Amino acid sequence: MNTVNYLRISLVDRCNFRCTYCMPEDTPLNYLPKPELLTYEELLRLVKDVFLPLGIDRFRLTGGEPLVRRGVVGFVEALAQIKGVADISMTTNGYFLEELAEDLKNAGLHRINISLDSLDPAIFQQITGRPYWQKVWRGIQAAYGAGFSPLKLNVVVLPGINEQEVPDLAALTIDLPWHVRFIEFMPVGNEAYFQKTGWVNSETLRQRIRERFGLAEGTCLGNGPADVFQIPGAQGTVGFISQMSECFCDRCNRVRLSSDGWLRPCLLNEIEQIDLKTPLRNGATAEALQDLLRNLLAAKPEINYKEQTTRDTRIYSRTMSQIGG
Repeated sequence: MNTVNYLRISLVDRCNFRCTYCMPEDTPLNYLPKPELLTYEELLRLVKDVFLPLGIDRFRLTGGEPLVRRGVVGFVEALAQIKGVADISMTTNGYFLEELAEDLKNAGLHRINISLDSLDPAIFQQITGRPYWQKVWRGIQAAYGAGFSPLKLNVVVLPGINEQEVPDLAALTIDLPWHVRFIEFMPVGNEAYFQKTGWVNSETLRQRIRERFGLAEGTCLGNGPADVFQIPGAQGTVGFISQMSECFCDRCNRVRLSSDGWLRPCLLNEIEQIDLKTPLRNGATAEALQDLLRNLLAAKPEINYKEQTTRDTRIYSRTMSQIGG
């Protein structure tokens, strides 16, 4: 097991998109009441007094959609000013970046991942439930213009929907220093849809790119589990996050904090998660909270999705937007 030095912080469970693989239109919107969310002050205290002292110094802000939460730019600025914070990144659907990219960069955000599941506005709308392709594309351009590097685009590959676009999406990396990440579809968020459509393994996608452009191993800065390749002569890279076909638990360096304060050792494990919000609000000392984190890190299991079928059904009681992706 790798040293855990990376925390994904979900700022909010809300999102302004309704992606079929995460929050489909027929899913009830049982959003958390605002008082249930960790405040920015509570998050900053946890970072400063609990996570940093135990060696977790890299942070990714997620959601839901993190940019729907008010005051996020100020929170990024406050987080960046804490001594010892080595890296701050964000995963976003890109809708608000046209307005906020420059401010986020100036506040201290280092890196950004933007979801872009299609280059076709019609397919984009089919997947996201929203006609926002042009606005997201402008947001990507704004993030690039603000100087985010590496700029990563996340693509969840859905069989029969956007899988035929994989070579075209990979081609974005040829003339631009962008990094496109293809993510295998998982049964977290919409298991019924997953059972209906299935998923496409990364090696199949790599072969399609090889056939058109060729493909060689590449490198890209980041804290994630992607296997990185490069089209010969390209400025950027293509990566593959293969949680279904190629278990990478032995490389896992992360834990996840939900917007309501549950610390989760793994995306696929809800059983061993611990509640940090309750003791924090009840006045627990930094040392007591650190002990909770130590216990979770010591017990952090190596979980292979293919071995989950015999585990507790509570594992998937939360959707991807509630967990923080």
